Amino acid sequence: MASGAVPASQSQQSGFFGWIERVGNRVPHPVLMFLYLIIGLMILSHILFLFGVSVTDEIITPVPIQQLADLRDALGGSVVPYNPYTGEVVEIPEFIVQEQTIAVRSLLTTEGLRHFFTSFLPNFSGFTVIGVTFMAMLGAGVAEQAGLMNALIRKLVAVTPARLLTFSMVFVGVISSLASDAGYLILIPLAAAAFASVGRHPLVGLSAAFAGVAAIFTVNLVPVAIDAMLTEITNEAIALAGGQPISIVANLYFNIASSFILAIVATVVAERVIAPRLGAWDPSQGQEETDAPQQEIAPELEAKGLQWALYGFLAVLAIVVLFTVIPGAPLRRPAGQMGGNLPLIDSLLFIITLFFLVSGIAFGAAVGTIKSGNDVIKKASKTFAGLGGMVLMFLMISQFIAFFNYSNLPTVIAVNLAGILQNLAIGPLPLLILMTIVIVLLDFIMPGSVPKWAIFAPIFVPLFIRLGVEPQSVLAAYRIGDSPVNPITPLMVYLPFILTIAQRYQKDAGIGTLIALMLPYTVIIAVAWLLLLAIWFLINVPLGPGYFPQTASILLGWL
Repeated sequence: MASGAVPASQSQQSGFFGWIERVGNRVPHPVLMFLYLIIGLMILSHILFLFGVSVTDEIITPVPIQQLADLRDALGGSVVPYNPYTGEVVEIPEFIVQEQTIAVRSLLTTEGLRHFFTSFLPNFSGFTVIGVTFMAMLGAGVAEQAGLMNALIRKLVAVTPARLLTFSMVFVGVISSLASDAGYLILIPLAAAAFASVGRHPLVGLSAAFAGVAAIFTVNLVPVAIDAMLTEITNEAIALAGGQPISIVANLYFNIASSFILAIVATVVAERVIAPRLGAWDPSQGQEETDAPQQEIAPELEAKGLQWALYGFLAVLAIVVLFTVIPGAPLRRPAGQMGGNLPLIDSLLFIITLFFLVSGIAFGAAVGTIKSGNDVIKKASKTFAGLGGMVLMFLMISQFIAFFNYSNLPTVIAVNLAGILQNLAIGPLPLLILMTIVIVLLDFIMPGSVPKWAIFAPIFVPLFIRLGVEPQSVLAAYRIGDSPVNPITPLMVYLPFILTIAQRYQKDAGIGTLIALMLPYTVIIAVAWLLLLAIWFLINVPLGPGYFPQTASILLGWL
């Protein structure tokens, strides 16, 4: 250990964040914690049910466009939606506004207990995170077992200046939302391993990548799938006030600026807050397999393996391009399809898995770590064998989330908080900031971006339009509230996976360890993001092409 370096075991247990870690790690195992939460939820839902707690509000709900498209295709394309008065074909919206009365449902009534027993298996089998995790780990696991990941990390470290390594991990995490959930499953483990390879604490790399992927989730350099959904919901809310709809690029400039600025902020947090607290890394703190020596591969052989891996990558890329650009190809949107994402976008995670799987097999064949198909199966099996504990955590988390949603408690809480904000007699800017703070708090119980906005948009978009605030500004504020809490909410569905990765390098890591790691990112990113939006409002530059944050009159009122 270098002179003056603080041992990790001491630095992690000291100060405020050390206290958070100690307290957090004393809570029961996540499996037991979610079991206790389910029991508490059952009792609470029954009490509120007995008191008749309910809310009535306008909520934006999705239209089953894909089912309609499937029905049309099944009927040979002969059924199309049309206006019976004009006879013209109409486009079905992706979302509609409906007034709904939502009451708290008890899990202890006959109906609730019936749902508890009959839905237990579907809750788990329908928990898509499990399939996504296993799919991503198939490719990444084989590539890691073959030695490709270690070779790529060495190459990454060699070509990336040491001072830019942290920023690179954060920034790639920010833009990883292009590839759905690949950032959680591939980048975070890679960042931890990259830091370990240069002798730095792996949890610094893990936390930096996690911050980029989760805490800065709702922005990117280009519009992504989540932007389309948030924009459609916003437009449905704008229609309630008779305003003009916005386009998917309404927040583009703000998103691009946020991506770079917040990546820098997260990098500063990693280097100035997290790294000094963790101190030097002692590899003996990790699990045994972390310390096991890797198979030595001669540099010349490794170079050959990387070359073969590149050939495998290019082969998959060529297939994807052919399946996308040729008219009628399987990854193009069929002519006349209603709604939905481009099949290429829906397939990104599977395509990324193919990239890693084929490249890993090619690398292993070149260097001798894979000699037959049986070796590929053994390496994939070894990867899956280490995920047993995580699957058990997924079992309990899936039940809690499903039962929580069944009780309607998240919606009732969100609508009530929105109603309180709506009735506050305060100025537009304070109200916008307060709305953002409420979204931050709600993210602890409703991590999904779309469900919260479906509740808040019909209330606040028309309200702010009447106050002179443009809808693109309200959407920008919502983005700020929706992301920073993601890394520390217990309902983060990838938390078990990230905890499993952390325990490779610190075997006694627990939920408290992750919360203590990520809390500085959450607080500082949220504050910095709010300041960025406030500055954007004051200088009144476009949030996107032609989309200014406010009118001149409201700006003068705030000043």
